[in-house]
Amino acid sequence: MTNIAVVPVDGLHNLAGQYELFTSAVTRAGGTLSDPKDCEGLIWATANDPDGLRAILHVNPAIRWVQLPYAGIEPYLSVVDDQRLYTCGKGVYAEPVAEHVLGLALSGMRGIGMYARQTSWAKPYGFNLLGANVVLFGGGEITRSLLRLLTPFDTDVTVVRNRVAPLEGANRVVGPDDAHTYLSDANLVVLALALTPNTRGLVDAAFLQAMRADAWLVNVARGAHVVTDDLVAALQAGTIGGAALDVTDPEPLPDGHALWSLPNALITPHVANTPQMGIKLLAKRIEENVARFIAGQELLGPVDPALGY
Repeated sequence: MTNIAVVPVDGLHNLAGQYELFTSAVTRAGGTLSDPKDCEGLIWATANDPDGLRAILHVNPAIRWVQLPYAGIEPYLSVVDDQRLYTCGKGVYAEPVAEHVLGLALSGMRGIGMYARQTSWAKPYGFNLLGANVVLFGGGEITRSLLRLLTPFDTDVTVVRNRVAPLEGANRVVGPDDAHTYLSDANLVVLALALTPNTRGLVDAAFLQAMRADAWLVNVARGAHVVTDDLVAALQAGTIGGAALDVTDPEPLPDGHALWSLPNALITPHVANTPQMGIKLLAKRIEENVARFIAGQELLGPVDPALGY
C-alpha cells in the first residue's frame, strides 16, 4: 500500500472539480489517499505557497516524492533540494501552449491585433508565417509540440537550447552563444524556455536591436525573460515589428501600461493554458506518476534542483 496525500485539502480552490480529479487520479493509479503525516508521496496543488509546502515537509520527513503543479517552479526554488524527489508539470501543458503560440504569431504577423483596434478601413499590413525563418528559445515539450504545428508552414526553424542535440522538425539546434547568428534573419522569435538566472532579462535592448525590423516576438514562457522597458522602447521606435505576450513583467500588467496601447503589441493574460484546459492534463500526469512511483519507475517531469527546473 502506497499512501499519497493531495494537499491542500481545506480551502482548495476547487475550480473545474480540481480536488476530485486529483484524488481520483491517485486512486485509479493504485494509490491510497492519506493524511500528509502518513504519506510517502505528496501532490501539492497550490501554485504559489512555498511556506506552506516547507512547513508540511518539515514535520513529515517520510515524504519521499512531491508533485508540483506547474512547469515553472520559481516559487518553490527555495524549497526543492536533493533530499527528496520533486516533479513538476514539465510537458503537461505543451499542446495548448504551442497552439497559443501559433495563434499569437499569426495574429501579430498578419496584423489581426492591429486591425481589431481600428475604427476605419486601414492600410495593408502583414507578413507570412509560411516559409518564414523562426528561432525558438527552449528545447522542452512546448517547442516539440510547436515544431509539429509549424510543419505545414514549411518554416526554417532554429532551436536555441543548452543541450545541443537534434530535435525532430528543427532545421538546426544551437547553443545560447550562437543564438545571435540566426536572430538577425528571424521573422519570428519565440520564448518557451525556463526562467533561470541565466535567462532572466534575456531579451534586452541588444537582443531587440539584433532582430529584424519586421520580426515578431512571442513570449509564452515568463515575463522576466524580457526587459519590459527595453521592449516598450523598441516597439515605440519600430526596432522590431511587434510583440505578442502571454506573460509580462510585471504581471498582471497594470492598467494604463504602455504595452496596452501600442498598436504593435498583443497581450493575453497568461491564458496559453487556462485552468479549464490544464487541470485535466495535470490529473493525467498525476495518475501516470503515482503509478510509476508505486512501481518504482522513473517519474515524469523530474526537477533538477541545481538547474532550477
